[in-house]
Amino acid sequence: MIARCKTLLVFVLFAAILTVAAKDPGELTVFCGAGLTGALSEIGEIYESSSNVGVKFNFDGVPALRAQIEQGAYADILVSANLKHMNALMSEGFIDNSTVKVFARNKVAIIVPNGNPANITGLKDLAVPGVKILMGTKDLPAGDYAIMVLDKLAADPEYGPGYKESVLTNVVSQETTVNRIVSKVAMGEADAGFAFISDVSPQMVGKVTRILIPDRYNVEGDFPVGVLSQSKYPQEARAFIEALMSEKGQAILDRYGFIPVAEK
Repeated sequence: MIARCKTLLVFVLFAAILTVAAKDPGELTVFCGAGLTGALSEIGEIYESSSNVGVKFNFDGVPALRAQIEQGAYADILVSANLKHMNALMSEGFIDNSTVKVFARNKVAIIVPNGNPANITGLKDLAVPGVKILMGTKDLPAGDYAIMVLDKLAADPEYGPGYKESVLTNVVSQETTVNRIVSKVAMGEADAGFAFISDVSPQMVGKVTRILIPDRYNVEGDFPVGVLSQSKYPQEARAFIEALMSEKGQAILDRYGFIPVAEK
């Protein structure tokens, strides 16, 4: 009788463990562009508090995140700063195409250190010889969009084809994340940098100043999110995307300077 009871107890405990395991998917692994660190961290906390799912972020430049995925790194969700890398991963079969949504938009801005020692007040000042400029690599969304802006400026007779060449001559470093651009400009290692409007986050106010680019020259980029085909928790990953698209999630993105999707 005692042996039967022990056997039954073991069975009940084993069943309980299986039930808990089935209800607890552990945590989502979210690969996310570095410029989204502040906003996505807040949204991740809200998602965690309203579900039984943890969130582990890997913040890095989007080209690096794409390379990690292509090389076999595990992730449930990719949050990108442009469609280029998302589309590439979709065509390669890494992303569940049915889950991809544009959750925000952004525009390019010029940032300068607090105090603006080079006295940069407009776009023409970026072409002045000796000005030190930072921008992203050509594969980084911020760098890609910056080149588009320079192309638009070069096409305008007010600036001319030589403008783009003069600005690029002043580029002293091409960075792999926008966070590095912002932090280096804030430390005075450069006179200006090409970043996104959202990169002057609440934490950076007072350390860098943003100079807006007129809309006729600017580029409005789509920021997409999608679930990876390999995800072990596709339902939970979709729920995370819904949190990102929710009114509360969009309000957080707006506070960080992103353009909510409802505004277009």
